[in-house]
Amino acid sequence: MHKIRASIWLDNQAEAAADFYAATFPGARITATIRYPEAGREIHGGEPGSVLTVDLDIAGFCMTLLNGGPHFRPNPSISFFYHCETDAEVDRIWSAMVPGGTTHMELGSYPWSPRYGWLSDRYGVSWQIIVDPDASERIVPSLLFVGDRCGQAEDAMRHYTEVFRDAAIGEIYRYESGQDPEREGTVMHGQFRLEGQPFVAADSAADHDFAFSEGVSLVVDALTQEEIDYYWQSLSAVVDSEQCGWLKDHYGVSWQIYPVTEMNEFLSLPDRNVVNRVMDAMLAMKKIDLAVLRSAAGAAPHQRG
Repeated sequence: MHKIRASIWLDNQAEAAADFYAATFPGARITATIRYPEAGREIHGGEPGSVLTVDLDIAGFCMTLLNGGPHFRPNPSISFFYHCETDAEVDRIWSAMVPGGTTHMELGSYPWSPRYGWLSDRYGVSWQIIVDPDASERIVPSLLFVGDRCGQAEDAMRHYTEVFRDAAIGEIYRYESGQDPEREGTVMHGQFRLEGQPFVAADSAADHDFAFSEGVSLVVDALTQEEIDYYWQSLSAVVDSEQCGWLKDHYGVSWQIYPVTEMNEFLSLPDRNVVNRVMDAMLAMKKIDLAVLRSAAGAAPHQRG
């Protein structure tokens, strides 16, 4: 699994969305289902025993679908390129996603691709479906800097590549004069790599009714307290947004610095008293404290990381 995954905030649709994506994308599979415990119900509002998260592996890229309630929704500020091997695959996936969705750019031929379209599906998740049989990764997250964030894409790429390992900026294509309403010199399409994973960033000065939010967050699967401390210090820029491993960076992008694998193990334990202790401990945190979580679970701190 990649170091960085995506979390999609949904309103009691995680199971349905996971089943839909597993049926739509070749080889996609559900890898974990975590349920709400009794603990913290007054905070998270989840019915004990109902689904909290569903983890999905799509061509090696992991998405965590979160039943978080109506507070946030995914939007096109963070979308996902899906690179198809053939035009027929583009058409099949597009046809599956169109019902109940919103089209942002019609499926067709464009200067950058002979077969491409951009839509938000029935769950509000934004996809850019493109034919590219030579792509190294099938799914590539794309960050769109709009509104008062327009013009920050390049600075964000430079910051992220300084924070993460195995990171570099690739090709950057810029808007030219006369491409109204876009601003000359801002990023039309920028490629970068974090932890060996490809990402895309772009600016847009057009009018948009969305911005970065918790609806789609990027999750760093931290394995040690040292990693948690490092990424938290390097990324967090909005103190009021710090909660339960969540933070917002200088550009408004939401991140979770979170021991995904280990927490899933704790929350899947058969002893519900242990699960409740772990959840109570986590809900009291801003930055995650692994030693406290492991103590709540009855695991010695030296057992991991």
